[in-house]
Amino acid sequence: MKILDCTLRDGGYYTNWDFDKELVTTYFLSFNNLPVDYLEIGYRSQRMNGYLGEYFYCPIYVIEGIKKISAKKLVIIIDEKDVRPANVQALLKPCMGLIDMVRIAIDPKNFKRALVLASSIKALGFQVGFNVMYMSKWAGEKEFLSLISEVNGIADYFYMVDSYGGVYPKDVKNIYDLVRSKTDVNIGFHGHNNLELALINTLTAIECGADIVDATITGMGRGAGNLKTELLLTALNSKEQLDCDFNALSNVVDGFTKLQEIYNWGTNLPYMVSGANSLPQKNVMEWVSKKFYSYNSIIRALQNQKTGIKDNENCPIFLPDKKYDQVIIVGGGISINTNWNAIQYFVSQNPGMAIIHSSSRNSKLFQTLSNDQFFCLAGNEGNRLEKVFPIDGEFKGDCILPPFPRKMGTYVPSFAKNRTYELKEVNFCDPPKDTHTALALQTALELNANRIFVIGYDGYAFDNISQIEMEIFNENEHLFDKYRAFTRNDIIALTNTKYNNISSSSVYSFI
Repeated sequence: MKILDCTLRDGGYYTNWDFDKELVTTYFLSFNNLPVDYLEIGYRSQRMNGYLGEYFYCPIYVIEGIKKISAKKLVIIIDEKDVRPANVQALLKPCMGLIDMVRIAIDPKNFKRALVLASSIKALGFQVGFNVMYMSKWAGEKEFLSLISEVNGIADYFYMVDSYGGVYPKDVKNIYDLVRSKTDVNIGFHGHNNLELALINTLTAIECGADIVDATITGMGRGAGNLKTELLLTALNSKEQLDCDFNALSNVVDGFTKLQEIYNWGTNLPYMVSGANSLPQKNVMEWVSKKFYSYNSIIRALQNQKTGIKDNENCPIFLPDKKYDQVIIVGGGISINTNWNAIQYFVSQNPGMAIIHSSSRNSKLFQTLSNDQFFCLAGNEGNRLEKVFPIDGEFKGDCILPPFPRKMGTYVPSFAKNRTYELKEVNFCDPPKDTHTALALQTALELNANRIFVIGYDGYAFDNISQIEMEIFNENEHLFDKYRAFTRNDIIALTNTKYNNISSSSVYSFI
């Protein structure tokens, strides 16, 4: 039984396939002293749109550099959906003599096509691994099941891949027996850890007779991550007396533990729900990383996927019968508290001005004002609004939802059920957005506003900004630009802001 570590490849989903060079060197040198047979260093890919890092493309100079310091067999993976037999020579021939095995990530629906691709790779002299995904859904793939025997003579390893992290030990045994009944090819197992079953599922595969299993350092991998290499080696050291240099193991674990503190991979409630129901992790990974999506919102979206419904609620279209020449959009920044006396005076002196809350964070302050108020319920804002106004009758205003259907599903507090509307469309930007700022700007558009003030859009300190905050900042700037181009109306910030593409003034100058 062999072990393959695929930390750099699977972990790249968190780092965009860029890794610190010192960490990479430590990784390869440490593994020289560990009982692991193969190291999968990344993807070898066709050119893609957008930035993807070093270990997504694995340039030849990178592989040559690894070959100089690593004593292990090296592996790259290609994604079958993006590579055709005509691409194989250009993509893989330069890797000959450097790479020992090429694995192919395969959707079982494309298995017949993958057989042709694999044959062209095998002809170059590489070992070939079939990484067949979505193991928990194989029972419904009749054509794929009928073709498994055709891997004989092509594949060196046939992997059962638990893409959703949702199989149980009994499933591993049953599927292993099924594959073994159809082919004599070496069988492998790649487990994800949504239900924290990656270890027991891998040990079950080994007991069944699996020839190779996968793991990653600290479990670093897409979504909920994988079986931890250090856990597998520790278990096999205890159970099977596998010789292991724990100093070398600790050395490589330390480096990736520091990385984990930044990216926070591992399972959580949404990943557990997605795994238990064989739902894709790609969306969950994106949603979890966005701080305005709560676990409740994510799980509601997953439940909607599971039951096959677009959304769990419809609301009337927002068709206001009143127009407002001026609106003020309220963000979540602390500048509102700092300047509250002036803001309160300014708004109260303009009773015809509508208040649009892009965030509920500061909304309670405004409930004493008589102005008409609108609350944008993007992401988890319905739940947040409920926490801001826990006392019945305290809330006043109308709630505005993104257009139907909403990818996160719909939650509206009970006190706002009869005062909630959904936008027909978000038409000032393409593609349309369902973020807080997009909803606020579209609401201003629906209210026919000619003059827009914003407060509480402070921005972030750029010497200490997180990746998520940078994404939010860039998206808001993009939305401001799109709105101004669409309406030819200016947007005026009345509190201190780091957004340079809107006009900056002072609330004090208006009072």
